[in-house]
Formats: sequence, C-alpha cells, structure tokens
Amino acid sequence: MPIELNDVGFTYPDGSRAVDGVNLRVDDGERLAIVGQNGAGKTTTVKLMNRLLKPTRGDVLVDGVSTTTRTTAQVARDVGYVFQNPDDQLFAADVRSEIEYLPRYLRWPDGKREERCARAIELTDIGDHLDTNPKDLPSTIRKFVAIAAILVSECRYVILDEPTAGLDSRGLALLNTMLDRLRDEGIAVVTITHDMRFVISTFDRVVAMANGAVIADDDCGGVFLDDDILRRARIRRPDAAQLARDLGLSRRALTVDDVVDLVP
Repeated sequence: MPIELNDVGFTYPDGSRAVDGVNLRVDDGERLAIVGQNGAGKTTTVKLMNRLLKPTRGDVLVDGVSTTTRTTAQVARDVGYVFQNPDDQLFAADVRSEIEYLPRYLRWPDGKREERCARAIELTDIGDHLDTNPKDLPSTIRKFVAIAAILVSECRYVILDEPTAGLDSRGLALLNTMLDRLRDEGIAVVTITHDMRFVISTFDRVVAMANGAVIADDDCGGVFLDDDILRRARIRRPDAAQLARDLGLSRRALTVDDVVDLVP
C-alpha cells in the first residue's frame, strides 16, 4: 500500500500558505526525489507524509489510513524521517542506547530487538562506535547514527532530508549501498535535496515543486532536460547536461558518461 497525498494543502497559523493542491503517491520500494528552491514546499510536503504536520486541506493516507486518525508516533512507525542535521534527532549518551531506544520503548522481545539493531548497525556501518557519545563523532558518522536510529524500526518508507550534505566519498558510497539494500527489501525512500548529481545517479523519479505546488513528476530526463521546469523550479541544469549543450551534443545527455559516449 502507498503513501497518498490527495489535494493536500497546508497553511501555517500566521496565514502563510506552504503547499496547496498537492497530489502525490509513493509506492513500496520506490525512490523519489523532491527538488526545488528553498520555500518551494518540499519540507512541508514530506513532513505531511509522516504527520509531523497535519494538512489543513485534503488528506494524507498511509496504507489507506488517514494520518489525521493516528498519532505522530504511530505514523512514524511506518514512515521514518531522518533530519538534515543529526543533532536535531540524537539525544542518547552513546550510540548503542540511541539505536536501542525505540525497541526498548516498544518493549520488543530481546530476540527481535537484537535482530533489528544488528540490521540497522550493519546497514550504516557504525559498529565501531556503539560505545561513543554521538556528539563526539564526526558529522558524517553522526548522520549514519541518525539513519540507523530510524532503520531499527519496521518502517516501510524512509524520508531523508539532504542526506548527502557533509558526506565524503566513503559516506556517499555507503549511502548508495544502503539505498540499494533498502530497495531490495521493498522499502521506499523519499529525499529532499539540492544535490542534483545525487538525484540523477540514484533516483528513478523526480518531483519538482515551486510555490507550494507540484509542477513536474517524471524521470530525471523529463525534469532536468526541460528548460521550462528548470526555470519555474529555479534549479540548475546538471553540469554534464550543460556541457553537452555547449558542445552541440544530444540534449538527452545527463551524466558525464553520457557526454563521453556522445563525443565523436
């Protein structure tokens, strides 16, 4: 069953409208990137998916059930949210306690708790840091601790807010390996990001937003090679695509490999 946003709008108490008339569906195992300038409505949209915000118009359904009939904690068991800044999420005195917090809170049996924690630790490669205070870890590792704290749950949808920010090449490789594993397990991943190279290399579907509305929902080529969408969403054409245009090559080039293949 999917996440569905049906004609969803959200207006803040001060009267400012964040999103209006958003229709969106996220299916099991899907990879979806939401792009657009700051203020386009990306963060509001994903926070509506796991009930960090409640719609002021329309309805959000997770597996066919309206989020308005459930608590934020209940929805979070299905839709995990990893904040851009791990310091907004982490609170325990050591990594092990951080990872074990949710299973202990839910009073899972020892076997289930150990299995889920071991999986999350292995997926994020943080096994060498379990006895360390997260505040004493480099930012890249803290980010993966925050991801592990979400993956320990049984959520089938994971939202990642700017996941590549601050990651080095090793961190990027680990992130991509983890995303492949999640897709193999049928877990959907939604990201909001300004890292277009990451989107093109990793995500099958791209939603572009502007002024609180969805203006495009397509594959990478359908979004990043459309001048009108780029202008309205105020996002840059990928460097490789711009290079291809400058060289007079195919307008379908998105990556450096595409460009190399097209050079006579």
